[in-house]
Amino acid sequence: MVDTKAPASGTPQYCTLQPATKPDLRPGLGPNRVRAILQIRTKWVNGTVLHYHFLDPTGGGQGPEQLDEVRAALHDWKALGIGLDFKEVDDASEAEIRIAFADDGSWSYVGKDVLTIGVREPTMNFGWDLTTPWGRATARHETGHTLGLPHEHQNPYAGIVWDEEAVYTSLGQPPNSWTREETFHNVLRKLSKQEVTGSTWDPDSIMEYPFEPGLIKEPEKYGREGIEGPLSLSATDKDQALHWYPPISVGPVKLEPGRSVPLALSTGEQADFEITPAETRKYEVGTFGQSDVLLVLFEDVDDELRYVTGEDDSGADENGRLSVRLFKGRRYVLRARLYSNYGSGETTIMYW
Repeated sequence: MVDTKAPASGTPQYCTLQPATKPDLRPGLGPNRVRAILQIRTKWVNGTVLHYHFLDPTGGGQGPEQLDEVRAALHDWKALGIGLDFKEVDDASEAEIRIAFADDGSWSYVGKDVLTIGVREPTMNFGWDLTTPWGRATARHETGHTLGLPHEHQNPYAGIVWDEEAVYTSLGQPPNSWTREETFHNVLRKLSKQEVTGSTWDPDSIMEYPFEPGLIKEPEKYGREGIEGPLSLSATDKDQALHWYPPISVGPVKLEPGRSVPLALSTGEQADFEITPAETRKYEVGTFGQSDVLLVLFEDVDDELRYVTGEDDSGADENGRLSVRLFKGRRYVLRARLYSNYGSGETTIMYW
């Protein structure tokens, strides 16, 4: 779970960051392979429709405007041209994203980590008014986490040298009242270089926190001025979102039973395939070759792709396999996202 920025006035208030899930990678994996897995593990396959549901239609008692601000935030990310889509649903059990307005700070789980949360539990919470400039920024920050984007201030390439005792003192006081352990985990701890894309820090990112002057030693500018905290999506935010979720301009390739198709992909890239079974029975779907691949199968239901099953074989030295009953006359879309190739020869995909 990820914390967020707070109202503009006074000392920024953050909520506790809970550790994200980590893949259980076996020892001995090459560094490039580990890096690819760690970068992609929370990202959705491109083309996914993320369904969202408001657990509290009163917006925490503050009115429907709170809900509208969340809808606007999702729209802003979608308007970048990304391949993901968002659809509001009335049933919490149908939603990957479940939004609460409890007096519990503002936070969100990261990317696919929402799938580990019980279907009646929130995956995102807003603990203050979203109709202020900082509230609107909060909505965009949290929805950015749901896309799988991390915090900027924990970027190992930021070059931030903290005045650690000043940070501990500041955040140990109200309104945060954090322990030293909580402060380290949420602010001072840097992400592994294997987990981040690129090698620069974007202080204008919507994923950056505000910090008061006096907490940063280097760069000196931010120690003197603090970090105000962006209110809108930056150019880098757009680039990152489009890097992971480019516009879908080509339809899926027809996949015939028993016929393998090469997966000519680079790290992070994705291929989409259409399956229309000629008979109803149990099928096997899988890859062949030395690669780490995320496979996700969707069924076309009333022109909307709904999740059927998936498998992540990253780091296991095993090809991805789906054993699934498919029905004659129905249309399915198989999405394959490559983490990395780790051996010689090509990777292929087929169903039979």
